[in-house]
Amino acid sequence: MEHKVEGRPERARFVRETADVRRQALIEATARCLAEKGVGGTSVRAICAYAGVSAGLLTHYFDGVDALILATYRDVGEQVAAAMERAVAEAGADPRARLWAYLRSNFQPPVLDPNLLATWISFWSLNKTNPKIAATHAETYGGGRERMEVLLREAAPQIPRPDARIAAIGLTAMIDGLWLELCLDSSTFTIEEALGMIEEAMNYVLHKPRGGPIDQ
Repeated sequence: MEHKVEGRPERARFVRETADVRRQALIEATARCLAEKGVGGTSVRAICAYAGVSAGLLTHYFDGVDALILATYRDVGEQVAAAMERAVAEAGADPRARLWAYLRSNFQPPVLDPNLLATWISFWSLNKTNPKIAATHAETYGGGRERMEVLLREAAPQIPRPDARIAAIGLTAMIDGLWLELCLDSSTFTIEEALGMIEEAMNYVLHKPRGGPIDQ
């Protein structure tokens, strides 16, 4: 049984832990700090308070707060992408089912999460002022659109590559808007209604006459 010393807050244990574990703990603490305090409240002191470590440990593994925020952005993006890929894998071999699983996963945990929105907002606020954050944003969102484009063409091989690219951009924008509104105010519409809108758009893309604009 674990015994705590009364009157002392329990601190994260970093003794004998690997460098990767320590780095990941700092990244997770940064994500929590960004979600709860925003960029303005995310400092070395605040992050270390969340992680229960000294400032020296943070600066040992990261070259300051900016580098840690960048690593956190990449980590959060990778976690979201991994969750979506798990959904695709669980959908089986049917191309349409795989595409739908990819789209639907945006409206399921862990992707649909108000705390995740708060973290994303912090990242977005840095997009115009921090070139490395901007590059990570482009890589993260570009990778997601490219993955959707591949799944679209697997589900409907007749779709020309340029049409699949435009369709992926349109579906991504629609998903982002619905996801954002659900995280901000879930009383506006239900998850089921959001999924219905996305499915209708997906079916239109898969079966629309080729060669015309997406809204013809």
